[in-house]
Amino acid sequence: MADRYLSFTGTAPGRFLTRRLGLPQPAALHRWSAGRPLLEGGLLHLTAGRPGLDGLAGVLARTMAHAQTADGLLVDSAPPADGSSGSGGDRPAAVVLDATGVADVDALAEVHAALHPVLRSVADSGRVVVLGAPLDPADHRQAAAQQALEGFVRSLGKEIGRGRTVTLLRLTDAGTAESTLRFFLSPRSAYVSGQVVEVTAPRPDDSPAGAPTDPDRPLTGRTALVTGAARGIGAAVAETLARDGARVVCLDVPAAGAGLDALAARLGGLALPLDITAADAGARMVAALPDGLDVLVHNAGITRDRRLVNMTAERWSSVLDVNLASVLRTTDALLDAGTLRPGGRIVATASIAGIAGNAGQTNYAASKAGIVGLVRALAPGALAEHGVTVNAVAPGFIETKMTAAVPLFIREAGRRMNSLAQGGLPVDVAETTAWLAHPGSGAVNGQVVRVCGQSLLGA
Repeated sequence: MADRYLSFTGTAPGRFLTRRLGLPQPAALHRWSAGRPLLEGGLLHLTAGRPGLDGLAGVLARTMAHAQTADGLLVDSAPPADGSSGSGGDRPAAVVLDATGVADVDALAEVHAALHPVLRSVADSGRVVVLGAPLDPADHRQAAAQQALEGFVRSLGKEIGRGRTVTLLRLTDAGTAESTLRFFLSPRSAYVSGQVVEVTAPRPDDSPAGAPTDPDRPLTGRTALVTGAARGIGAAVAETLARDGARVVCLDVPAAGAGLDALAARLGGLALPLDITAADAGARMVAALPDGLDVLVHNAGITRDRRLVNMTAERWSSVLDVNLASVLRTTDALLDAGTLRPGGRIVATASIAGIAGNAGQTNYAASKAGIVGLVRALAPGALAEHGVTVNAVAPGFIETKMTAAVPLFIREAGRRMNSLAQGGLPVDVAETTAWLAHPGSGAVNGQVVRVCGQSLLGA
């Protein structure tokens, strides 16, 4: 369903009226498309605290090397003198602030000094990426200063406006963050804001052999399985992974067979009609993948909403079985069988309902909170034993047929109660999944990334 309010606020009368009434003023987001694949403008590289991260300038240059076009991102290490432009006179499309050297409260003043003069100049739908360091348990002053960056980033994301996003990446090695920087410095991350992502140093054997030869199709030669793929977010994930070069196995319940077959045929993939709650679902998935699997996306899910006092045992158990128990069973089966190859990626779908809770969804929220627990507990062991990373996406209000059926006022509240003041699209979840599935994202493990426009609910 079209967001008519967003369309209205894009007109001159809409801008005037919403400004006078103090109503939300969402900006049309620049999402990735073949015609506009890049942010348009320069990249401003700033530093707060000393020393900065070794090798970051080179990584930024390599990250943006494929974008050296007239409208592509070019790296500039000097802030604009008047705070109004940069990178050859254009408004910067992105600002990267290296704050990894911020180790005390005094150094936090440099964060303010670096960003204060340039924020107004950042282009609409632009990016602010703050780089922080892991908290040092042996240095409480450093830990306090680095934790302060989290509150700073989350607050800046709520005030920066005009479709711009703000992200904090905690890292120790610039070289491991290339795929992550490329994602957050691109239109692919349009609906991800106010997030904190840890990028660690992976083991030497964490990545599949051979780096992607085509940066625009990094999953070439890899196989991905997407559950709940017949429609909505699952279909968008399958399409995006196929766009990035993967051979996609599309799994959904047999009742969705016609749509599943059509999607798989269009993507040149394989349709796998299967009820994932079946006792033999894991074994059948293993049998369908004799050559192994590189990317496993757990997207299948259902809702059976009622307040707990009105919820039957069947409503409770059906949601927990589809959304959580089946994920546990099939993941274990694929890992135990060795179907997931070293360097593989598991991406599960959580929800902000599992983080913040939601009235009428105790069953759904419990299942999605369980996904968060699964990711945090399984990630270290899966990486150590199988060379596989485990992460989750946590969507907020996403424009699907399901949310289109929500009553008008509840739907409008869902759309506006985030920093971008609009609902997300299935492709926003798909792009985030594709980043986590990237062969270069082996340093991202055990993370739960909200795709919610920085919802006002939860952290």
